[in-house]
Amino acid sequence: MDWTAYVDGYCERLAPGLWGEPLNDVTNLAFLVAAAAIWWRGRGMRTGRTLAVLVGLVFLASTVFHLTATRWGGAADSGFILVFVLYYAPMFPHVFLRVSMKRSWLAAPAFVVLTVAMAAFGGGLYLPALVGLAVFAGVLAYARDPYWTHFAVAGALFALSLAFRSIDGVVCGDFPSGTHFLWHLLNAVVLYVVSNAMISKEKAPSPG
Repeated sequence: MDWTAYVDGYCERLAPGLWGEPLNDVTNLAFLVAAAAIWWRGRGMRTGRTLAVLVGLVFLASTVFHLTATRWGGAADSGFILVFVLYYAPMFPHVFLRVSMKRSWLAAPAFVVLTVAMAAFGGGLYLPALVGLAVFAGVLAYARDPYWTHFAVAGALFALSLAFRSIDGVVCGDFPSGTHFLWHLLNAVVLYVVSNAMISKEKAPSPG
């Protein structure tokens, strides 16, 4: 596979070049803003710093991808989103359900299995994340944890962002800039919401 091959995957891009997707490039700054806000909210906390760095890497990889429009850039873009999810998935039961880290890390391979299974049936790489948000919201709602609303909101926003990502190529005729930039803006909010929920939960005093 030629990792340097040109990728024309979005409505906004018309030709190779660093500034072929100006709207997609500029809206990546939303991830940087989210990373800075997460760093501020989690200052002095290892979890907060880690989440902020991971969101910062999403910003960097997505920006590089939309600037270069290459296969390696696309792999980095999807890869760093996956890294964030694989960190968050095991941290969720540890922080919100007080499960030991030794057991919590089982959530990472479980998510990988879910992703592979759903991808095999045409579910794509991002649908498992939406399922995960729904599960998180459901588990916390059952446990009467008020933080369930954070994941319900994040899930709704992520579903909307997935819709905008999916129709990007369909609306080219009527909207030449496409809708992928809305995926960036909404996902930056999603990453902030779930990160802020984890930071806030970790800061909260333990029950009893």
